[in-house]
Amino acid sequence: MEKKIDIICAGEVLIDFIGHEVNTSINRTKDYHRFLGGSPTNVAVNAARLGLNSVLVATCGQDGLGEYIVRKLKANKVITSQIRKSNTEPTSVIFVSKSTGTPDFIPYREADYQIHQSQIPDDLLASAKIFHTTCFALSKNPARTTILESAKKAQSLGLQTSIDINFSERIWPDREEAKLVLKEYLGTNPFVKLSEDDCYRLFAETKTEDFIFDYFHDLGAATICLTKGKDGVVLSDKNFGMFYQKAQKIDEIKDTTGAGDAFWTGFLYAQLLNKNFEETITIAQKLAVLKLQNVGRLPEGINIATYLNTDG
Repeated sequence: MEKKIDIICAGEVLIDFIGHEVNTSINRTKDYHRFLGGSPTNVAVNAARLGLNSVLVATCGQDGLGEYIVRKLKANKVITSQIRKSNTEPTSVIFVSKSTGTPDFIPYREADYQIHQSQIPDDLLASAKIFHTTCFALSKNPARTTILESAKKAQSLGLQTSIDINFSERIWPDREEAKLVLKEYLGTNPFVKLSEDDCYRLFAETKTEDFIFDYFHDLGAATICLTKGKDGVVLSDKNFGMFYQKAQKIDEIKDTTGAGDAFWTGFLYAQLLNKNFEETITIAQKLAVLKLQNVGRLPEGINIATYLNTDG
């Protein structure tokens, strides 16, 4: 079958209410602005902005916020055929502090994890190149079972799987369960993206880079990308080896929310263009920098592919 879909993003769609004041606790934040949110949602939107055919597999409520979600996705040219609107659960929302570091958040989860197997049919998988999800999406059933089964099927069909290990104990209190589920997903040899913050939360203590890479390689992932904020990025690949790339300079950070998703979109985009890992990380960092300089999503009015200058 012709691979008409570049990337399937399966997981959470929700509304981010991001605080208006910078570096203020949620306790002291007075005003919030509404944004389309959810890590796989951000990747799907970013990918579409880059000219890729992206499908979002997700569930929202049959409510005003759900209508807003679908409208925004369509406006960004994301394929919405696999979005389900629940009549029984409202759209999930998260309140987020605006921060130049790691933001604080309060989640109100309802519809986002109600993802059913019927939303990921075999013919959709067969028509795609990459299957991407998140730790957040795997934290609850039925989404967990749906995504794990689909990832295994995707691997058997020759798709490259992918995961952002955006672990948070607030979303997934049982760390040992999380590690078992991650072991199952990593058996599909996904591209793995994780941050130092993610690792600290998952292991409940600081771990060395060697420990982190050995741990996830041993679970089955050949390619692991560890983001370190202002300290750059380290990539470890079983065949390529390990290399470090320093962070690109930024004059002013306006909003960190979604920066990791922008980075990972750039990574997957570059891999679809068959770039080597050094070029891939450079492209990924450029997209993250663009996001860090803008509140909410990537800016309108520019051709992002041209900005990245990928010659692809």
